[in-house]
Order: sequence, then structure tokens, then C-alpha cells
Amino acid sequence: MTTQVRASHILVKTEDEANRILKRINDGEDFLAVAKRFSSCPSRKNGGDLGWFGKGQMVPEFEQAAFAADTGKVIGPVKSQFGFHVIKVTGKK
Repeated sequence: MTTQVRASHILVKTEDEANRILKRINDGEDFLAVAKRFSSCPSRKNGGDLGWFGKGQMVPEFEQAAFAADTGKVIGPVKSQFGFHVIKVTGKK
């Protein structure tokens, strides 16, 4: 059973923005570079990296998506109280 996930994310205000960002990444743009350019989260300076987290440490919508996604996959948009997230799961343990 996965007890911790490491993820990076890009946070934007609208679903349209999130979909455009997801398309850029799916078309081959580097997640880290896109995060640094577009994310409104302070994690942008680290390319969106949020580090390792366990259950109950993130808002429920984000946590459910991150724990359900396969390592290396980019998913989204995921809506939370903060906006829309594009999430890349970078590890599970």
C-alpha cells in the first residue's frame, strides 16, 4: 500500500488555463519549465515540487488524484479551493 506520494503541480485560476498547460506538457514541453512560468503557487520556484506527503496533508481533491495516479503521469485539471491543478506524480513509497 502506498503511504507517501511525491508530486509536483502547476496551480492556475481557471480550468481553461489548466487544460492549455496540460496540452503544452502533453505536446512535449518540460513540466518544470512550465511550472516555473505559469504556476501561481510558491512551489513554482522548485518547478512545482511539493516533496513527499502522506494522507491528510493535502486538500482532499488533490490528495485523491495524486494517490490514484501512476508515477510519471501528468493529470488534471483537478479542482480545489485554491484553483485548478495540473499534477505530476514523481514518486510513491
